[in-house]
Amino acid sequence: MADPSTYRPRPGEIPTDPGVYRFRDAEGRVIYVGKAKSLRPRLSSYFQDIGALHPRTRRMVTTGASVEWTVVKTEVEALQLEYSWIKEFDPRFNVKYRDDKSYPYLAVTMSEEFPRAQVMRGVKRKGTRYFGPYGHAWAIRETLDQLLRVFPIRTCSAGVFKRAAQVGRPCLLGYIDKCSAPCVGRVDAEQHREIAEDFCDFMAGNTARFVRQIEREMQAASAALEFERAAVLRDNLGALTKALERSTVVLGDATDADVFAFVGDELEVAVQVFHVRGGRVRGQRGWVVERENADAADPEGQAEGAMGPLVQALLQQVYGGESAEGVPDEVLVTHLPDDADAVRAWLASLRGARVDVRVPQRGDKRALIETVSRNAEQALARHKVARAGDLTARSQALQELQDALDLDEAPLRIECYDISHVQGTNVVGSMVVFEDGLPRKSEYRRFIVKDPKDDLHDMGEVLTRRFRRYVEERSGAEPGSIIDPDTGKPRRFAYAPDLVVVDGGRPQVEAAQAALTELGITDVTVVGLAKRLEEVWLPGSEFPVILPRFSEGLYLLQRLRDEAHRFAITFHRQRRSKAMTASVLDDVPGLGEARRKALLRTFGSVKKLRAASVEEIQAVPGIGPTLAAAVVTALAAPDEAAPAVNLTTGEVL
Repeated sequence: MADPSTYRPRPGEIPTDPGVYRFRDAEGRVIYVGKAKSLRPRLSSYFQDIGALHPRTRRMVTTGASVEWTVVKTEVEALQLEYSWIKEFDPRFNVKYRDDKSYPYLAVTMSEEFPRAQVMRGVKRKGTRYFGPYGHAWAIRETLDQLLRVFPIRTCSAGVFKRAAQVGRPCLLGYIDKCSAPCVGRVDAEQHREIAEDFCDFMAGNTARFVRQIEREMQAASAALEFERAAVLRDNLGALTKALERSTVVLGDATDADVFAFVGDELEVAVQVFHVRGGRVRGQRGWVVERENADAADPEGQAEGAMGPLVQALLQQVYGGESAEGVPDEVLVTHLPDDADAVRAWLASLRGARVDVRVPQRGDKRALIETVSRNAEQALARHKVARAGDLTARSQALQELQDALDLDEAPLRIECYDISHVQGTNVVGSMVVFEDGLPRKSEYRRFIVKDPKDDLHDMGEVLTRRFRRYVEERSGAEPGSIIDPDTGKPRRFAYAPDLVVVDGGRPQVEAAQAALTELGITDVTVVGLAKRLEEVWLPGSEFPVILPRFSEGLYLLQRLRDEAHRFAITFHRQRRSKAMTASVLDDVPGLGEARRKALLRTFGSVKKLRAASVEEIQAVPGIGPTLAAAVVTALAAPDEAAPAVNLTTGEVL
């Protein structure tokens, strides 16, 4: 690990012009590429006190061994050069977006003499027009099959095309009029290219022209009594209509736009984009990116959690290799990129016209970006579930926790605790259980804190109550047995966890450890996960354990913490809602929820119930004389004396 001061450039050497810089490691490999409006303040910020740097930036500068820079004239040039270097060197500390799946495109090879329409994946090729991406390859084939009636473009491979030309006989599509058969000379290269260009225009969103043209031809054929031709044109019109129905109109002004939504947590960000052409959604795509290196351009960590660098990196990746026709009129985002003006100018230079990059605030475009955001949330949730369900990743997570926390065995059973309240009211605690790295929801428990004081005291009370039950049940069981002989099932709290996780830092860990020590429990490890920097604290430790941001062990701890928080806050909200809607009937001893609902259903309101007599209340099924008398006593108005009731017989005295 290098000392940044050993390769720090002298301040006078660094220019104040805009430019792009590269950090290299000891072996000369580029590990980070960044740009700046002014190189001197940006580079100087990397070489301040190492303790003041953001942890991700600290790791980058201590890995590096040298830094170099290139001066450019404008911020747009800096953006272009930064993208070129990122693409060339693939630096390990730059943000890397990976597709959450491999998306197919409908591609037309316009660079060939006889353009071909086909399904394509992977790297885009020069001279080929792409439409999509689509969710499934079969969706492309169904759309293409519909459109071949109107645009009989070649779809065969080079080998099939060559054999057909040699034998002078077209393939099946040529016989059923779904190919213009340029292989046998039915159309020449120029005519076939016109068909391909019309097909591309239709796919690009210029659909109304073709629909109107076919309608005019159909009406003309019908007027000329050419009914067979009119029927063919009718079928062609139906094919176009069916193809258009596959893409929903989302913007009524026929806008060309790409709509990006970013949704993330502490570790990862999910991105979804809808490609809208002619007001219709033509394709959808998604990525997932780890946030480990997202803040390397923010050395002091002042923009923790900010999406600006991520948005800029994604736009560079999406449009950096595109031709001008791939850049739409508008780029709608949930968060503006860093140096938004430079990004607009860069995209405008690619497109040759103005490109608007903005966050929509109202109307159809705002509604559309909210839809894309929901897709991003679902994509992130699916990614988390898939990652959590991976056996290899779970095994790796448990092994990493064992090594990092110096445990004797992998923590197969982990319990996590959290406290939830609003200004000390309705204080509750939660216990969630993960076994083998997966939630075991049947073991979840909720606690109502009986004597709330502060978070440390409340955490101690919850742990004391849970582990006191553990001690009691273990003491009542036979040695080595946790099975209840009466039920034949494991005792509820007889399992001891291998690891206890509390939501918080050093104070919460010390409070949890004190609760266990007081009960004489010494074989359970306690750790705390602090939110600010995701540090893992151990009791009696002066410094936290820092797990790598890409660590599966850290990911498992975060899932535990988030699940405990969700479980606690759900219970707190239930109690808070119940307290806000509490009825005087809640305080009647012996009156449960079912009987309370029966009373309200019979009388309609508490006011009418208050005016009822003991005999009328007793007439409700399930209400006896004693309970009816108790209801009358509880509902007596404060300003009037409650009737004297014999609680044994229910008679008014």
